[in-house]
This record gives sequence, structure tokens and C-alpha cells, in this order.
Amino acid sequence: MLGRVATERPFLLLPPLHRVPLRVGNVVELVGPSASAKTHILIQAAVNCILPKEWNGVHYGGLERLVMFIDLDCRFDILRLSEILKHQITEPNGSMYYDEELYALCMRRFLYVRCYDSLEFLATLKTLHYRLQKEKEVHHVGIQLLMIDSIGPFHWVDRGSTFFPLGGNKRKCLSLQSVFDAVVQDIKKLLLVHPMLVMATKEIILGNAYGGDEVKQNKSLLDASGLRNLASNTQQLPYREYMPSVWQSFVTHKILVRASDDHMPIRHYEEHSVYLSEWLLPSISFRDKFTVKDAGIVIVT
Repeated sequence: MLGRVATERPFLLLPPLHRVPLRVGNVVELVGPSASAKTHILIQAAVNCILPKEWNGVHYGGLERLVMFIDLDCRFDILRLSEILKHQITEPNGSMYYDEELYALCMRRFLYVRCYDSLEFLATLKTLHYRLQKEKEVHHVGIQLLMIDSIGPFHWVDRGSTFFPLGGNKRKCLSLQSVFDAVVQDIKKLLLVHPMLVMATKEIILGNAYGGDEVKQNKSLLDASGLRNLASNTQQLPYREYMPSVWQSFVTHKILVRASDDHMPIRHYEEHSVYLSEWLLPSISFRDKFTVKDAGIVIVT
């Protein structure tokens, strides 16, 4: 039974997410300031998901599943995904040439949608079941990852606006709270039909108490409407929470990523930036250092 469950619903163990085993049904929030490698983490997880476990006698260790990437920032770089995928294909072979058939097969498993406002995002979620069902019939594999990059780009626009749907005054107007009520409910319905792991990035501004490499908890940075709904989490957040409580209570895992002051030299004139990752939910008093290379994310020891 355990072997069957592990095969049908495998864990995701990838740096810097390897400290906590993630599986379908979890909702993971990657929080961090701008330029903190949040999207790179999503790309790394997506590549691992769309790669096969084995191909033509070569072991790749992938999950061979579908990935749905919903781009709300509208800044996704498909070339970066392509580069990392090519590196992952050529590395086990030890050759400079990659298998074009395998590359095309993997790219077809990556499903991409771009939304420019909250109404498009809601419409995408409403119709996502039919698209996933169709893709499952075509590829003969189910979806493993639902990625949202990022979850809060329309927050401040929605907060100051009121949406008036078609149909006159008989229907309820959409507000910031009702938008996220609908988002959470639609994702919950999708999880019942298509069991999958949900990963969402969120851009935040770190407080002054979180400078350098040392963490100092600051109670004044806690937003009462967010964390109070997470009774199991007693840690104070190092940033001000701005998402509605309905979303915060929906999140099951939270990891903070940020850039550090360290750099890793690769040549006499080049160096890689080093990033820090720390689990906030569940709380783990350990920070990983990682860097982003051409082949993807690498843990720094």
C-alpha cells in the first residue's frame, strides 16, 4: 500500500524545499522580497515534475506529470525553463547534445496561462477542471503541480476597486475579500477532482528587524487578520502580512527566501548570488544557503 501511494502521489524533495516532504493536497507559499529566486524555485520544481523517471535506459528521476503554471506577474521567462530542462536532459548523458524528442515531450507537459487581472484569474480557475481533464486524456498522466506566480500582484488594485459583474444589481459585487473567497473555494474544488500540490509565490517587504543573516522577531510586524487564523503557528512573521485571512488559513506550508550578502565565485570575474531559505510553517530553526546556476538550484555547504 505504501509503495502504491508513493508511486501515485510522490513526494517533492527538491532544494531548497527538501527539509519538509511536500505532496498533493499541500498548499505551499514561497514568500520573499523582489529578486529572491522565488520563480527559479518554481521552475526547478516544474522541470523535476515534467521529466520522466527513465527514458531510453537513462535515469532522470522525474515525476513524469503535468504542471499548470498560472502567471499573474506576467514576467515569466520561458527561455529560462527551456535552458534548465536542457541541462537536466544532457547532464545524465554526459553529452553536449540533448534528446529533442524527450525535450518536446517534457515541454508539452508544461501548461501555461497568463492572467492580467483578478477577473481573468477567477475565470481561469473556473474553467481549469475542463482543461486539466482534456490534457490528462491527451498525455495519459495527471497533474502534479499547480503553480501561481504570484498570488498578490492585484491586491492593491482590488483593494481600492469594486467589481460590478454583469446581470444588474441582483448579483453580489466582487470585493477583495470575495475575490479570495472564490479563489480558495475554486482551488479546493479542483483538489477534490485533481489531487495536486499547490505552490504560490508572494512578494513581501522585509522589516528592518530582518536585516543581514540574523533573524529578530518583531511583534509589531504581525498583521492580526492573517496569522491569528493559523492557530498552530506561534512564530511572529518578519514581514507585514497583507493577504486576506481566508488565503492565510488555506496555506499549509510557508517558506521565506531572500538574498544574502554572500557571493560564490565561479571565475575570476564572475560570481553567483547566494540566497537563504527558512521554513516558517512548519517552523524549522535552520536556514539553507543556495545559489542559482545554469543547471538550476544548488545547495551551498
